Amino acid sequence: MSLRSSSVLAGQPLQGRSRVIVKTVCYRFVMLCITVTIAWLFVGDVGDALNIGIAANLVKTGTYYGYERLWDRIEWGARTTGASGPRNTR
Repeated sequence: MSLRSSSVLAGQPLQGRSRVIVKTVCYRFVMLCITVTIAWLFVGDVGDALNIGIAANLVKTGTYYGYERLWDRIEWGARTTGASGPRNTR
């Protein structure tokens, strides 16, 4: 049985692509600052800390975007709105 036929995956994403991109960029910026700060505390060099932070965050940004898009298609636990107001789907 595939995930799509199990009724866990929604046919359409619950968020627009641009919303996911903005959320991803904002989140990764915060994480970049944290990563660079921690790396700087360990290595003691700002340039090395920036290199570590940038490399790690490039990989993590792509991973987060894909993960968010996958979860956007999963109906389980999501709230939907209808004539009777918000409700849990499962």
